[in-house]
Amino acid sequence: MPHGRLDAIDQKILATLQEDGRLANVELAARVGLSPSACLRRVNVLENEGYIEGYSARLNPRRLGLGVLAFAQVQVAQDSETETATFRDTVLAMPEVLACYATAGAFDYMLKIVAPDLDAYENLVMKRLLKIPDVREVRSTFVLEPVKDVSGLPILGPAPKA
Repeated sequence: MPHGRLDAIDQKILATLQEDGRLANVELAARVGLSPSACLRRVNVLENEGYIEGYSARLNPRRLGLGVLAFAQVQVAQDSETETATFRDTVLAMPEVLACYATAGAFDYMLKIVAPDLDAYENLVMKRLLKIPDVREVRSTFVLEPVKDVSGLPILGPAPKA
């Protein structure tokens, strides 16, 4: 199965597993219209080809005492690769940072951060993020209400031919 060449059954397997990654193979096979052995072969191929990177559980941040969700835009001095590597290594080691994206525009990085409360968030920014060498500025945006928060990806059919 070449990259980007998923048939309708592969797409259905991926969409179904995104909805419920805990499905037993027999149930998954029934939902996608395959025998269990054929379904398992396809899932193994999808895993081996890198379409499926892993399985996880979605956790409730509020139940875990993480009531603050923020996005932080970070500007760094881009003088050398060493400073960039230091920033990235430091951010990778921060469990509160759920995602870090290198971006184009006025800021260099966008971080998705959780914290128990605003005091903890302030501490993270003031005493940790701003102490990273060459971090020039951090701007925060706080989430009031998640309107749409999808952890999965859209499973799209083949691109139309031009």
